[in-house]
Amino acid sequence: MVQTALHFLSGMSARCFLFLCVLCALWVPLCNAACAEVDSDTEAVAGQGFKLGCISCKMRGEVEASAIVDWYFRAKGETEFVHIYNYDGEVSIIIDDRFDDRVDWNGSRKTTDLQDASIYIHNVTFNDSGVYRCFFRRTLSYASYEHETTASKVVHLTVVAKATRGTASIVSEVMMYVSIIGLQLWLLVEMIYCYRKIAAAGDEALRASAEEYLAIASESKDNCTGVQVAE
Repeated sequence: MVQTALHFLSGMSARCFLFLCVLCALWVPLCNAACAEVDSDTEAVAGQGFKLGCISCKMRGEVEASAIVDWYFRAKGETEFVHIYNYDGEVSIIIDDRFDDRVDWNGSRKTTDLQDASIYIHNVTFNDSGVYRCFFRRTLSYASYEHETTASKVVHLTVVAKATRGTASIVSEVMMYVSIIGLQLWLLVEMIYCYRKIAAAGDEALRASAEEYLAIASESKDNCTGVQVAE
């Protein structure tokens, strides 16, 4: 039986093993997603809401940290940035009157270890066009000391009357759907291939077991005949 099992396992090809690995990867939940510094969108539509993205990842995720985030804004025609928003992980403060009741925190929640400092602007106006800058003040806590670091991101926002889609966006979406369909077809082909491979290996294992059983039975019969003759 051990030889039969080994023979069956040897019939599994590397392609089947790869297929099973892909299925396992698709079923494993993303418990602790990695941080990725994705750039913010830069075009907002007047009268609608808009998310100003700002992500600053820690170099070492295992190090405990806390951060404070400040947002600054320089409108078109202006030369200096104005402090408009502050968030420390618990309390948010809208500093500039132009954004009163229009800005909500849209980043990391229930933690002071801020890595996503995105904010959401309601009812965008043409006056919101300009340059935004988010500024991180992060404190890294080690066993015997603390280390202060800073990071900043800049977003050039343009407010338009009607949403437009660039060629790159359309091509990216098409390629995404093509990739998804291609992956599904590949999985289907591999599933059929592996099923046939496993079925063939199973039939061969059954034939080997039957031949082994007949050989043992024949040998036992010969031994019994030899014993009777000897008597």
